[in-house]
Amino acid sequence: MTSTAPRRPASPNLVLAMLLLVYVFNFVDRQILAILAAPIQADLGLDDAQMGMLGGLAFAILYSTLGVPLAWLADRTSRSWVITGSLVIWSLFTAVCGAAQGFWHIFLARLGVGVGEAGGVAPSYAVIGDHFPSERRAFALSVYSLGIPLGSATGVLAGGYVAARVDWRAAFLVVGIAGLLIAPLFKFVVRDRPKPAAPASPAAGEGVRFLAIAALLARKRGFWLLSFGAASSSMLGYGLAFWLPSLLQRSFHLELVETSWFIGAVLLLGGSVGVLSGGLLADRLGRANRAFYAWVPAMAFVAAVPLFAGGIWTSSVPLAFLMFLVPQALAYIWLGPVTSAIQHLVEPPARATASALFLLINNLIGLGGGIYALGALSTALAPVYDEESLRYSMLFGLVLYLIAAVLMALAGPALRREWVSEG
Repeated sequence: MTSTAPRRPASPNLVLAMLLLVYVFNFVDRQILAILAAPIQADLGLDDAQMGMLGGLAFAILYSTLGVPLAWLADRTSRSWVITGSLVIWSLFTAVCGAAQGFWHIFLARLGVGVGEAGGVAPSYAVIGDHFPSERRAFALSVYSLGIPLGSATGVLAGGYVAARVDWRAAFLVVGIAGLLIAPLFKFVVRDRPKPAAPASPAAGEGVRFLAIAALLARKRGFWLLSFGAASSSMLGYGLAFWLPSLLQRSFHLELVETSWFIGAVLLLGGSVGVLSGGLLADRLGRANRAFYAWVPAMAFVAAVPLFAGGIWTSSVPLAFLMFLVPQALAYIWLGPVTSAIQHLVEPPARATASALFLLINNLIGLGGGIYALGALSTALAPVYDEESLRYSMLFGLVLYLIAAVLMALAGPALRREWVSEG
């Protein structure tokens, strides 16, 4: 007799593992361009400003803006289906990047990658919010955010290896096909949980209506301070992640594979420690005072500035590795605390939309502006500093972490007032 009993939902930890795997591919496809910048520039004849557009604006324009309607759709329909479809789209366009014959070809392909990735992150935040209680959520989001260092490291290691042994076009093709292969597995494992009934209060009862959520967040000072603080840090964070391989090859004279190992090790060791530490600290300190969800990142940004400056300025490869390792951890501490805090500014049915509005600000400014700004500044400084112009561009950019620290410090008291408790 055939059983008609529904399949048991996957455990929260398995769901988190699958979301992490998809997020790893998200950042592999996003960051592989950084390690391939030198061979792409040589093959297609691009300058730093054009490369900055490919790494930032080309990806961020549609990635940032489409994230909001796709998150709203996920809140109203199926979060798991939106994530699966997004994975398929961004993987296809990553593979297409390998066929580019000029600047506009690869620019349009990167637009396509941005379209796909727009539907991945905010719905994933909401799925985690559905599966993990408030007191464990910052750490769960930190585990998910491990996809950033793991994916970035995998992208530079795999991209550098394939490019060195075949070419940069093959690297795009390989990672694009790999993403397509995991899409069916993800959808089989991750299913949507029933959405909770909308609360009876008039404000919360507006449910997942987009304008109601946007209006609610617009009145919350903590949302704006967290969003612009994260955006300031992301301008430098994305800029450093994208341009550091080029700096190592130009100023430290490393080969492509050596650069891959340097960046991969820094991201895996420093980034992973920082992401997990941020979630643990926020969950522990935040029980007594919600302000620590913003204050922990603020302290980390201040501490990272002199260490990054030392790594950028030195001419010693071993010393640069050590100097980059610690601030890389500090730079990633904000991910778990801030993304968790954004979840607690709204009721559960609005989590994906709230996260997407946060990501709109963070990515449009941070991802869209940071990579291009450092590249354009490097191009402008080239007549004076020649091959060292990228080094000076990065040093000037460190002021963005100080701005982020101030905004996060101011966000702390607002979080205490605006936090939405559950149950």
